[in-house]
Amino acid sequence: MTESHWTLGDIPWHAFDPARVDGDLLKIVKAASMVEYNGGDYATYLCNVFPDDTEFQAAAAKWAGEEVQHGRALGRWAALADPSFDFEASFARFTAGFRPPIEARVSVRGSRAGELVARCIVEVGTASYYSALGEAAEEPVLRAICKRIAADEFRHYHLFYRHLKRYLDKDRIGKVRRMLVAFGRITESEDDELAYAYYAANSAAGEPYDRKTCSRAYAARAFRYVRPKHVERGVAMTFKAAGLSPQSRLARMAGRGAYWLLRQRQRRFTAEAA
Repeated sequence: MTESHWTLGDIPWHAFDPARVDGDLLKIVKAASMVEYNGGDYATYLCNVFPDDTEFQAAAAKWAGEEVQHGRALGRWAALADPSFDFEASFARFTAGFRPPIEARVSVRGSRAGELVARCIVEVGTASYYSALGEAAEEPVLRAICKRIAADEFRHYHLFYRHLKRYLDKDRIGKVRRMLVAFGRITESEDDELAYAYYAANSAAGEPYDRKTCSRAYAARAFRYVRPKHVERGVAMTFKAAGLSPQSRLARMAGRGAYWLLRQRQRRFTAEAA
C-alpha cells in the first residue's frame, strides 16, 4: 500500500459550494471530526499496551497524526458549512464527557493480538464509512476530503493487520477468539463514543445528554449513505482479520445479511427520531 502524503493544503477549499451541503451529512461530519481528532488519546493507550515494541509505537504515532489531520479537515469543512460551529469548543465538550482508557497498561481485549484485531475492525468501519460518505456527498470539498480519508483508513487496516500477524503466534489466539473480539468491537459502535461525539458537536449548550437518543440520531443519518458494496467489502475485511476466508460463501452471505440488518435498523431509527 502506498503512503498518504496529503495535507490540508491539498484540499480544494476554493471549490466549496454551500448550495450543495446536505444538512444530515453536516451533522454526522461534525461528530466524525470529534472522533478523528481524538486520535492522540488512542495512540497513548496503544503505546501503553505495547511498551516494549518500538516498531509498533512508531507506527501508532504516525497513525494518530493522520487521524488528527482527518479531524482537522472535517472540522474545517464543517465550519465552512456552518459558520456557527466552534470546532475547538465542541471538541473540549466531547473530551470532557468521553475518554478512552488511556491509563490502561494491558489491552482491554485480553491480549495484544486481540487488540490488533479490534483495531482492524475499527479501520474496516471507518474505511467503509468514508467511502460511502465520499460517494454520497454532492459538495465537492467534502467529497475530496472523504475520499482521501477513506484511502488512509484502508491503508491503516493493512498496517494493523501486518502487526497482527506478528502477534498471532506469540499470543496464540485462535479463530474463535478472534471472531469474538471482532464481533465485540462491532457492537461497541453503539457505545458512548459516537453518541457523545454527536451530542457534543450538534446539541445546544445546556441540553442534557441522552445516549440512546444521540446514538439513534447519529445512526439514522449515517446508515442512510451506506450501500451493499460498502457492507460486503467491510464484512470481507472483518473475516480476514478474524482468520476466516474473505471470499467464502459464508462471507458473501454475511455481507448480504449485514446490509439487510443495517437497513432495517436505519428505517427503525429514522421512524423513532421522527
